[in-house]
Amino acid sequence: MSNNISRRDLFKVSGATAVGISLSSLLAACGGSSSDSAISGKTLKVGLMGPYSGDVAQYGLAVRNGAKLYFKQFNKKGGTSTGKKISLIVQDEKGDATEAVNVYQKMAESNVVAVLGDVTSTPSIAVAQEAVKDNMPLVSASATAADFIKYGKNAFRACYTDPYQGKLMADFAAKKGYKTLCTIYNSGGDYEKGVNDAFVKEAKKKGLKIATQESYSAGDVDFKAQLANIIAKKPDAVLSPNYYQDDGKIVTQARQLGYTGVFLGADGWANIVGGDEDYASGKDLEGCFYDTSFVSANTDKSVQQFIKDYKAEYNADPTNFCALGYDAAMILCDAINKVEKAGKAKTYKDYKQAVIDAIAKGTVKGVTGTIKYEGTGDPVKSTLIIGFKDGKEYIETTM
Repeated sequence: MSNNISRRDLFKVSGATAVGISLSSLLAACGGSSSDSAISGKTLKVGLMGPYSGDVAQYGLAVRNGAKLYFKQFNKKGGTSTGKKISLIVQDEKGDATEAVNVYQKMAESNVVAVLGDVTSTPSIAVAQEAVKDNMPLVSASATAADFIKYGKNAFRACYTDPYQGKLMADFAAKKGYKTLCTIYNSGGDYEKGVNDAFVKEAKKKGLKIATQESYSAGDVDFKAQLANIIAKKPDAVLSPNYYQDDGKIVTQARQLGYTGVFLGADGWANIVGGDEDYASGKDLEGCFYDTSFVSANTDKSVQQFIKDYKAEYNADPTNFCALGYDAAMILCDAINKVEKAGKAKTYKDYKQAVIDAIAKGTVKGVTGTIKYEGTGDPVKSTLIIGFKDGKEYIETTM
């Protein structure tokens, strides 16, 4: 390229630069930027992301259904107090952490005012690390990994954490009088390992015996070798803190090997029986327990109304993940409405911070319980312990 520039070319460059500087100066003088238009129209864009295809699509689709139902109801009632409606940008991250970051970045470039996502723990952590750079309000329905909220004050969850569930189930085991315990878990899963480790730690604190911890790899379908080792220890209960497809196989194979004792689980057990497919029979699940925040057996009026509305919308029964998606959307809409009502956030940057502040200070009565935050992105809410009797789920206790 020649270094010789004509006077005419120089004028063109200088003129273009001057126009650019003048436009930038004008925007700065007005206190605005191109992104500020994201909060000035009749709609506010919100990102909704999750795995809608791939191995964990069932969780993403369930969260998406619950969230879309609430956003639809919110808009139908008129939207915010200022009449603004929520416009969703829905993206599939295929259950992959790298793809999840790409999806998030596209949403951020679209100037969404908040993101509902991600769904499973590993992609959610990757998204949280990116979202903090933009101070983007981030609410996950179901990311249980403790690290999800550690990167900044902008991330919140509607669900419990892995360590919380592990500790809770160890406390429950102690209250039930179980003395000897075993575990079987997917050693490669953040969720499964997180619950297992917390359970073991708390159980030992309470003087309970952990006879063995058996692990397996993702994709395994035959658990009989691990179960044979467990049965030989004659445990009072076995923790299986995995997702329901694996847990169903584990319980069924244990029964086939002659184990008639108790299995304990975490919220990944939701939908293990009674959904589109029974992953374990009601008979095999008799006497087992798991923790969750939602179950259709709950007679609370708001829970039953949600179930009715969900069935009308999707012609299917909602799961725990559907309910958590619904509540995550409620958390975001409540915060956005408060920001709109206050009317103080005049820039896109300030608007995002205002949404974060509103979530942190707010309380919503969701279908998975009353949710509030006390200094962190972890919710303060009660927990249901679900049991199985005569092939059906029932609420054993609330902790």
